[in-house]
Amino acid sequence: MVLHLMFPLQETTRENMQKENGTLPTEFVLTGLPHQAQWKIPLFLVFLMIYLITIVGNLGLIAVIWKDPHLHIPMYLFLGNLAFVDAWLSSTVTPKMLVNLLTENNMISFTECKIQFFSFVVSVTTECFLLATMAYDRYVAICKPLLYPVIMTNSLCIRLMVVSVIGGFLHSTLHECFLFRLTFCNSNIIHHFYCDVMPLLKISCTDPSLNYLIIFIFSGSIQAFTIGTVLASYTFVLITVLKKKSAKGIRKAFSTCGAHLLSVSLYFGSLLFMYLLPASAQSDDQDMMDSLFYTVIIPLLNPMIYSLRNKQVIDSMTKTFKRNM
Repeated sequence: MVLHLMFPLQETTRENMQKENGTLPTEFVLTGLPHQAQWKIPLFLVFLMIYLITIVGNLGLIAVIWKDPHLHIPMYLFLGNLAFVDAWLSSTVTPKMLVNLLTENNMISFTECKIQFFSFVVSVTTECFLLATMAYDRYVAICKPLLYPVIMTNSLCIRLMVVSVIGGFLHSTLHECFLFRLTFCNSNIIHHFYCDVMPLLKISCTDPSLNYLIIFIFSGSIQAFTIGTVLASYTFVLITVLKKKSAKGIRKAFSTCGAHLLSVSLYFGSLLFMYLLPASAQSDDQDMMDSLFYTVIIPLLNPMIYSLRNKQVIDSMTKTFKRNM
């Protein structure tokens, strides 16, 4: 009788210990974008087309900048790197989303999830730093035109781009280390179309308070620094432009900065909504729509924004097209 009572007690204790310790799942389930079954194929075709245009547009922009010696100046070196990061960001997220739209099995392995999350954070953070660097470049070009060749040398541009990438890797490594120290025993279902930090924290059975604090401190600091750099740069640009009484000079300045300002507004706006609002302020579906915008739509729009509003890029594309024809 005593043995009979002891064995259930041991089993219960073991189960409680397992529940407290949690287990690392070998796979997660991505719920994907909310849609009805009959929309799978149309959505697949739409996002496939968007992805192909994104890759062709961004790599085409890189090729034009690479081939034309007249575009080997800081402004276009930054633009080429931005195009590469956009292609990287889109390729991190979209292919897996396309596969999940076609198959019933929406599984992603634990290792794939870690790799996707790491790559995603690197590309997003690097893009933030690049957009800030491009704003500083515009500030020097407009406010200190005579000193521009001395300040914005190619070696400085390369250092700034390397620092942007290193910053992305360090930021991603930090979140990766703290995120995957957690255990996920509550569920393995991620309400998202890729492995992102917020949906993963929601299914953790370990207290994620430290992770939320790290996101607020580090992601918030990066966004504050990069947005602050953009705002400061364009404040000085605006003051300098308004001092010039020439309408032609004002038009030229706004034409030069317009594309970058539009890109910055779209990108940082969606990030602020995604990561700096309280977790309870928006639903999982709203999170996904915000994520879809800056991971899929913005990489599609950026090459169009910068190409269609830049006469030098259009001229270079036209010459390249005619030469190849």
